[in-house]
Amino acid sequence: MQTKILKVIAQGEPMYVQSKKTENGQLAKCYIRLKELGGDYEDEYLCAMYGNLALCKFTPGKLVVAALRFQTHESNGAFYQDIVASSLSPTLP
Repeated sequence: MQTKILKVIAQGEPMYVQSKKTENGQLAKCYIRLKELGGDYEDEYLCAMYGNLALCKFTPGKLVVAALRFQTHESNGAFYQDIVASSLSPTLP
């Protein structure tokens, strides 16, 4: 897991996905696009957020402290990388 200060670029609307880990069988999920500080060509991350964090709204252009977890999985012989934002909090002004 890595913790970084990043700028919010955009955030999608939350959706609900099936989950065996919740009481009602559904879990909120949304994607957020984050960018490292610096110039136009800095690294960007498209991260999934789950649960209550997925229901929070982050304003584009604001700085956040993000704990990112990088993982891979295989499906039908193809490999995919996932980035999960396990916590996000606004930075102090």
